[in-house]
Amino acid sequence: MTNKEIRIAFEEYNHIDELPQPDKQLCLEAVKAMSGSHSPYSEFRVGAALRLKSGKILYGSNQENVAYPSGLCAERVALFNWSANHASDPIDCIAVTAHTDNFELLKPVTPCGACLQVFAECENIQGQAMDVILYCQKGQIWKTSGVQSFLPFLFFEDRLK
Repeated sequence: MTNKEIRIAFEEYNHIDELPQPDKQLCLEAVKAMSGSHSPYSEFRVGAALRLKSGKILYGSNQENVAYPSGLCAERVALFNWSANHASDPIDCIAVTAHTDNFELLKPVTPCGACLQVFAECENIQGQAMDVILYCQKGQIWKTSGVQSFLPFLFFEDRLK
């Protein structure tokens, strides 16, 4: 038997003003994306903004449905928009933020496993990792590069192509 260890590295910021200007702006775009959230059941709004290599910004917000499995997370809304319409323009960075009136968020909200798997597919499509910024508006901001920081044993099988 061999024991192995996986470590991740990420940057932690205490305030949005500590971020480089392009990342700060992308976080503010993610806040704007929340305005499109349809979340009458959870009352938990999530916004995602993608910055493409060209500088174009794409948006996504969570979309709930009374038939719960029919909804979709903000991250996947944005990423599926990219792969359907802009796949030749690689994703440089995605920023994700959330808000609810029901309690105060004091740490970043992380993407769910399904969204992380879609991140992995998008990174595979474009042949490179994307930066990920998780923006807590009243708390810390975490930034890392690549989905493997979140999902080190992601599912990917090249023979399925």
